[in-house]
Amino acid sequence: MNCEYFGKCGSCTIHDIGYEGQLDLKIQREKERFSNFTDIDFDIVRGDEQNFRNRAEFKIWKNFDEDDNATLSYAMTSVDKNVLEINSCQIVSVDIQKLMPKLLEEIQKDKILSFKLFAIEFLNSTTNDMLVTLIYHRKLEEDWNTLALELSDKFNIKIIGRSRKQKVILENDYINEKLSINNSTYNFRYIEGGFTQPNTKVNIGMIEWVLNNIKDSSKDLCELYCGGGNFTIPLSSKFRKVLATEISKTSIKSAKVNCELNNNTKIEFIRMSAEEFVEALEEKRVFSRLKDINLKDYDFDSIFVDPPRAGLDDTTRALVKDFDQIIYVSCNPETLHRDLEELTKTHTIENFALFDQFSYTHHIESGLILKKI
Repeated sequence: MNCEYFGKCGSCTIHDIGYEGQLDLKIQREKERFSNFTDIDFDIVRGDEQNFRNRAEFKIWKNFDEDDNATLSYAMTSVDKNVLEINSCQIVSVDIQKLMPKLLEEIQKDKILSFKLFAIEFLNSTTNDMLVTLIYHRKLEEDWNTLALELSDKFNIKIIGRSRKQKVILENDYINEKLSINNSTYNFRYIEGGFTQPNTKVNIGMIEWVLNNIKDSSKDLCELYCGGGNFTIPLSSKFRKVLATEISKTSIKSAKVNCELNNNTKIEFIRMSAEEFVEALEEKRVFSRLKDINLKDYDFDSIFVDPPRAGLDDTTRALVKDFDQIIYVSCNPETLHRDLEELTKTHTIENFALFDQFSYTHHIESGLILKKI
């Protein structure tokens, strides 16, 4: 990938050794990091060299001429922490890349649409569904709604307006996605403001890697940090039943909708933190959210965790060690390494993968399957 902003934009931090070079750098770094736990070969789920992000956010920067007329541009944070104006981005999806200049040109034509606009977010699916969120430093009135609807119709996109304590939904606040995973099609609804995986190709590769490295079970799966059911729904095909938890109201709402879209009756989603679930499982607290669910009906042999960057807390780490099989997807190799100091006392690493979701950055995600010793 050739980008005119390499070395200037703070987003792509590894830009001078090409895609293969940056991937090899990360692979060797992680092999060294985890060498005290395993010497097995890492499976690698590669990203694309460009146009791989289906979710992106850009600042809006204004320059004024001598007559005080504003010219809008997209902006990123530069390597020296200043504002860098850009007119294109090579890492976003082709649909987002094509829309960016056309959308900004139309917004700039109208003072109501452009007044105090400070950011634009894009959310795109492989089904060509596009949601654009325009974020303002002012209250949005009815005249904004009318003009934004015209913009929506012109580009065949969904538009949301946001400002402090205000969210204006013109059509709906989600996009629809279809993922082909191991020759099966799964339907998802991605809600604005909820977490979604930004790299669709690698996301599919992550799910397939897990599915291809675990066996069918006659028992049940417990999942913590389930988000909108991205892993939960495909993985349910491997188990008798699934009980999945998540703290975010938005994500749980999305997960339940996604379950319905796939006609899946094997999963129960509960809104609670991992720590609360441990208390419920150990019968230390009674939760009204579990009034229709009997935890004793489940016969778990596997647990799936995809925690935030902080990794597992002490309580959850202790719980995870009780399961025969641990499936651990990590977005932070440093906290994963810390957690493995404990988990490898009771489990052995059978499979290890690296997922290159964020090409040209130092970031890489990991997947492990551990079995009880």
